[in-house]
Amino acid sequence: MDVRELSSVTDYYVVATGNSSPHIKALADETQVALKKKGIKCHRKSGTPDSAWMVLDFLDVVIHLFSDETRSYYALEQLWSDAPRVD
Repeated sequence: MDVRELSSVTDYYVVATGNSSPHIKALADETQVALKKKGIKCHRKSGTPDSAWMVLDFLDVVIHLFSDETRSYYALEQLWSDAPRVD
């Protein structure tokens, strides 16, 4: 989601769903590895795969990794419903 016009915290939110705790961990690990190769460092991360929610903060982009149930509960897409979607 492009939140540049709506948030002073970041430019983009990425929301993804993992199928299990190991899948959420793998998504987080691979995202960090891929972006590190491009010179982009993860400045903060919070949550654990077992909590069904992890957040990776790359400053301009914040990535939320959820289980399906947790993603439905927090409903970030509804919270940021005014934000344009980016493919």
